[in-house]
Amino acid sequence: MFTGIVEELGDVVAIEDLGDASRFRLRGPLVTEGAKHGDSIAVNGVCLTVVETGEGEFTADVMAETLKRSSLGALSAGGKVNLERPMALGGRLGGHLVQGHVDGTGAIVERVPAEHWEIVRISLPAELSRYVVEKGSITVDGISLTVVEAGTDYFTVSLIPTTLGLTTLGFKQSGDPVNLEVDVIAKYVERLYGDRVTASRAAAE
Repeated sequence: MFTGIVEELGDVVAIEDLGDASRFRLRGPLVTEGAKHGDSIAVNGVCLTVVETGEGEFTADVMAETLKRSSLGALSAGGKVNLERPMALGGRLGGHLVQGHVDGTGAIVERVPAEHWEIVRISLPAELSRYVVEKGSITVDGISLTVVEAGTDYFTVSLIPTTLGLTTLGFKQSGDPVNLEVDVIAKYVERLYGDRVTASRAAAE
């Protein structure tokens, strides 16, 4: 489980094509400190398993399904990625509960700079729109953000200078893809409510 508070802006060192998967080599001295084989690290919001570590770098295998369903497939050597280690039990929950399981991808639509912040509009897949509400939480490329405006096919977020300076959202441009993870609590509520309605209808019949 993660919190959506990015710890480090890492580098894509190399990507090796394995046929039905890819092996990513990523540089992140902070998140690799003490990391070992089998540990989890979120890369742009995608929970990956560490294969090897050494000299501030780690490798992780990414299967074809993940490459297809996330923006990781668009990465190349030299790119930047948001990195976060899992939250330690008893640690502070600075953002919100983030699983590292991407629900879909969107794209940067528009950036509107202000004096002390920036408003970013991001496209939203239709099947995810019901989970996104004004002032609710959403994860964008692994960053826990608060929704400013929720439309049927888009949402907006307001980015402070820290977020702009320390994450990939500081330099992504219109058209660039981003990973989206909606609030898992909303999905559980929907499932529980749906099961309850179904049971009530069955009892009535």
